[in-house]
Amino acid sequence: MIPFLSLKDVTALHGAEIEEAVTRVTRGGWYLQGAENARFEQDYAAFIGTKHCIGCANGLDALIWIFRAYIELGVMKPGDEVIVPANTYIATVLAITENGLVPVMAEPRADTLEIDDAAIEGLITPRTRAIAIVHLYGRNAWTPKIGGICRKYGLKLIEDCAQSHGCRTPEGLVTGSIGDAAGHSFYPGKNLGALGDGGAVTTDDPELAAAVRALANYGSQKKYVFKYAGRNSRLDEIQAAVLDVKLKYLPQDNAHRQMVAAYYYDHIDNPLVTLPERLPDAQNVYHLFPVLVGGGRRDAMHDYLEEKGIGTVIHYPIPPHMQECYAQEEWNSPRLSLPVTERLAREELSLPIGPAITLEEAAEVARTVNSFR
Repeated sequence: MIPFLSLKDVTALHGAEIEEAVTRVTRGGWYLQGAENARFEQDYAAFIGTKHCIGCANGLDALIWIFRAYIELGVMKPGDEVIVPANTYIATVLAITENGLVPVMAEPRADTLEIDDAAIEGLITPRTRAIAIVHLYGRNAWTPKIGGICRKYGLKLIEDCAQSHGCRTPEGLVTGSIGDAAGHSFYPGKNLGALGDGGAVTTDDPELAAAVRALANYGSQKKYVFKYAGRNSRLDEIQAAVLDVKLKYLPQDNAHRQMVAAYYYDHIDNPLVTLPERLPDAQNVYHLFPVLVGGGRRDAMHDYLEEKGIGTVIHYPIPPHMQECYAQEEWNSPRLSLPVTERLAREELSLPIGPAITLEEAAEVARTVNSFR
C-alpha cells in the first residue's frame, strides 16, 4: 500500500522534537497567547520575509480577517469586488462572501493550473478593490503582470498561501511576502502542518496587522475593551510549538517533495496523462502533484490506482461557482461559464507526494500510472 499521505509517517520524521515541544507546553501551564505563539510568529514572519505574523485558528479565518480588517479600516466595503481564481478550494471564495464582498471569477491557464494573468484586466470594474491570488498545489501563482495591474488600478493584492509554504517567485521572494497581506493554513496535511487546525496572516502593514490581531481576539486590543465586533480565532500554544519545530525542517521536507516530483516528471509517460508546466524547484513546493487525465478517464484511473494499492485524491471536482451554496447568488446568475475551470474539475487527479514517500514508492506510482489504459 502506498498512501496518498500518511500523517503518522510525516509526524514521525520529527517525532522526538514534536513530543518534547508538546510536553514543554503541557507542563508549562500556559496554553493560549503565550511565549510559544510569540516565538512562532516571530520565526514565521522571518521565514516569510514580512514584518508581522498573526496566528489564528485556521486558514479560512486568516483570509476572512484580512478582508474584514480592510472593511474596518475603510479600504473596502460590502458590495466591493475581489477578483479571484475560479480554480481554487472554496475557502478562498468563502472568505470574500463572508464579508459581503463580491467574488469575480477569473479562469486559470490549463498549462499552469493557476490564475491566468491575461484574464484579469478585463474583469476590473469601478467596484474592484483587490485581486486574490492562490498559490494552488504549491505552485507560484504571482506574475509581474499581476503586480503591474495592481499598481495601475490601485488594487490590494491578497495571497492565499494555504498550499505554498516556502514557495518562491522567480525573483526569489517567498509567497506570503509579495502582496499586501497573505493568509496561511497549517491544516495537518499542509507542507507546514500542525497537529490540528491553525492559520496565520502575514503582512508588512502595521495598521492591518493590529486590526487582524484584534478581530481574531473578540475584537479586543485591550482586555475588556472591544474596538471591533470580532470573534475568537486564536492559535493555541501546542500548535504554535509544534509548528515552530516543523518550520526548521520545512526547506528539507520541501526538497524531498521536489525530488519525488522530479521523478514523476521524468518517468510518467502515459498518453492519457498531462502534467502541468514544470516550474523551477524554488517556484513549486509540491503540496500536491496534480495531473490531468483526459478522455473522460480520470475516475477510472483513480479506481485503477486504488485497486493497485495506490492512494490518490481528486481535488475540487465541483468548482466554487457550481456549488449549491452559491447557486442563487447574483454574481453567479445566470450560471457562469468557466470552461477551463470546469475541465480541470473533470480531469484533475493528485498522486502521492510528501516528505515521507520514498523514491521506490514513487517509482511504483509512475509504473502503475503508465500501465493504465
